[in-house]
Amino acid sequence: MELGKYSFGTGDRFAHQGEAQLQGSILAKEAGIELTHVWNKSFREHKTIKSDPSSVRKEADAAVNALGWEGQYLVDADHINMDTVDGFVASSDFFTLDVADFIGKEVSRENIDEFVGKYSKYLGELSIPGIEVPFHIDEDFLKKIAATFLFATKEAGKIYHRIAELKGNEDFIAEVSMDEVDDPQTPAELFFILSTIADAGIPAQTIAPKFTGRFNKGVDYVGDVDQFAREFKEDILVIQHAINEFGLPKNLKLSVHSGSDKFSIYKPIRELTKKYNTGVHVKTAGTTWLEELIGLAEAGDEGLDLAKAIYAKALNRFDELTGPYATVIDVQIEGLPTAEEVNGWSGRKYADTLRHDQSNTDFNPQFRQLLHCGYKVAAEFGDTYFNALDKYKDIVAKNVTENIFDRHIKPLFIG
Repeated sequence: MELGKYSFGTGDRFAHQGEAQLQGSILAKEAGIELTHVWNKSFREHKTIKSDPSSVRKEADAAVNALGWEGQYLVDADHINMDTVDGFVASSDFFTLDVADFIGKEVSRENIDEFVGKYSKYLGELSIPGIEVPFHIDEDFLKKIAATFLFATKEAGKIYHRIAELKGNEDFIAEVSMDEVDDPQTPAELFFILSTIADAGIPAQTIAPKFTGRFNKGVDYVGDVDQFAREFKEDILVIQHAINEFGLPKNLKLSVHSGSDKFSIYKPIRELTKKYNTGVHVKTAGTTWLEELIGLAEAGDEGLDLAKAIYAKALNRFDELTGPYATVIDVQIEGLPTAEEVNGWSGRKYADTLRHDQSNTDFNPQFRQLLHCGYKVAAEFGDTYFNALDKYKDIVAKNVTENIFDRHIKPLFIG
């Protein structure tokens, strides 16, 4: 299975917006951009709302059949490891092998020496076509690479071969993810990380490194956009060189785990992928669930009442909900409105405060980030929440499609 050049991953916490999401890719096709649509959902998300991986496959297939989609589409077992992979194998054909927890785990001196010996031919000045300043590689650098990443990529190899064993074939897409760590990987490090991925026998088609800057959930990129662009460019060139050096798949490309809504870096991503004629995979995480809340608020009546109730409960459980996301959010409780204040809002005020429109003075990124983490509260409302989504399906779907196409797909792939 070969992944298309441009692929777009959408999260849907409650499996109600498959058609609305796919409509974004249909609009992209009408605008001349062929996207592979990928539905993704992690073990943590399934566990939180008590869903099953098979539900994502059912949602994807139903949306494709309903809308007559003829393009490539996939179901991503997002951020899996050896403890969670088995439950995803039957229903998934894209696997994000998450090895962040294994970066820096100890490896033997023998393994380190073997790695240094194998790649000692790169000692000195490593020139990558298109990168002006060569990378300086010494023995200490190679030892650091082995000590930091070798255990992690070996673990990725175990996960990959487990999937191949259970599926009985290799007709699936593999991504290696190491983005959920504290320190970004430099382009020079990425080159040798790719060597270890090849050594582990993983025909990875996407690689998700940790980039410079903060990728907080549901809000814009925090960092130096020019620096990101330089790093992204060099990563592209490193990948193109590593493909030939290490025998990796010809279509290997960067994967950006955006945490959604990284609007300020979409332009450089678009321009650089076009300049170097390469693809990109972008995951948008869970903002679809926020568009559901926006739609319910705009609908008024019990939809608005439910949106307000979800916020009140989320605010009351601030520490519980934000704790698991502490490294990828930046929320100060004093920057949040009180539940009493929100109870007095109109549907328009609630929607404007939540919708990611930085030109709107009502937009509150802290309000948005808290609710991004608050999907567990909505799940606890059960049928009350799901019935509201069904009742106000049209207005919710409109928000979902506009968010995906206008705010994400257009700036990423069309311009």
